Amino acid sequence: MKLYIFTIICALLPFSHQNPRSHWTLLPHTLVVEVDGSMGQQPLSCLESPEELARRVNKSEDIFWMKNGKKEPQRGNTYLVQLEESLGGGNYTCHNKEGSLLNHTVVLIQEEDHRKILVKTDQEDYLKCSTRNYNGEFHCSWTWHSSRVGKVAFIKARRFSDEGVTQCSVDTSSQRWACSTGESNFSCSVDDNGHSILCVDEQHCPYAEENQKIHITVYLRTKYYLVENYSRRFYLSEIVKPDKVRISKVNNTMIEWSYPSSWSSPFSYFPLIFQIAQLKGRCKRCENPCSNATKTLTVHSPDICQFEVKNKAKAICIRAKDALCNSQWSEWSHFRLKKGKKNKNNKQQ
Repeated sequence: MKLYIFTIICALLPFSHQNPRSHWTLLPHTLVVEVDGSMGQQPLSCLESPEELARRVNKSEDIFWMKNGKKEPQRGNTYLVQLEESLGGGNYTCHNKEGSLLNHTVVLIQEEDHRKILVKTDQEDYLKCSTRNYNGEFHCSWTWHSSRVGKVAFIKARRFSDEGVTQCSVDTSSQRWACSTGESNFSCSVDDNGHSILCVDEQHCPYAEENQKIHITVYLRTKYYLVENYSRRFYLSEIVKPDKVRISKVNNTMIEWSYPSSWSSPFSYFPLIFQIAQLKGRCKRCENPCSNATKTLTVHSPDICQFEVKNKAKAICIRAKDALCNSQWSEWSHFRLKKGKKNKNNKQQ
């Protein structure tokens, strides 16, 4: 019976001390440990170079460790991080006996097949990306989980078929990233509220056909040292969404509007199509009266944008879309019409 019990205990021991699935360096002094929910250990080294170890031979016991500013019982050059489910992350520092800092490592925990930090609906991606034109600049945003608001830990951007190694650097003080390969050169920055990033493909030519998709990956971390990465792949033509058009002139019979000032030029090379809705009634309580439009007319207008208004129309709605690809419509521009000799009170929204 004693032998049987001992055999069971020995069989269980490997499970209670198994190593994490993998670990890798995200940034200098930042280690990502991938876990699957079981218990494990991740070793950290205080002094790693042979020269440092040689200088401190027989003095490793003088090294003590701290986790998030609190002294730990483990001593010596090697520290074993205890991993259990999503626990174990933290800021680990090692010190000599006088208390001077020798080294530090931030351990971030990445759970297998879990998405906890961001939220989304079934119809959308975690990363919502769009661009106003074809100049190479695009914007990606996300929605934090209400109890897990964190910050950007790392950004990686490249063209999908790049065969070279992507080299990324970061300026942590300004939250700016730069990634380059032999075929692409991206720069990204985080907005002040931490809910989106702005990136630029600095080698993009707006007049050339896109042969490779952009691949953007954003690593997000929480204050509890959890990290997750979210990715999207797209052509700029798939996410382009023009700004609202500007209705610049209107009278009793004719309206005139212009291309968005942010749209790529020349307009003959980057044509837009326009959708027009004429509203016969006014909806004072409607948040967006244009969204209720049922009858619309599509107009191709590469140059002069004019349209004859019906006599009974009380308001005009206009939006734009790239004429050459199946992308998003812009937001509606709403213009209320006031009949009469004077038209000073016309209002655009």
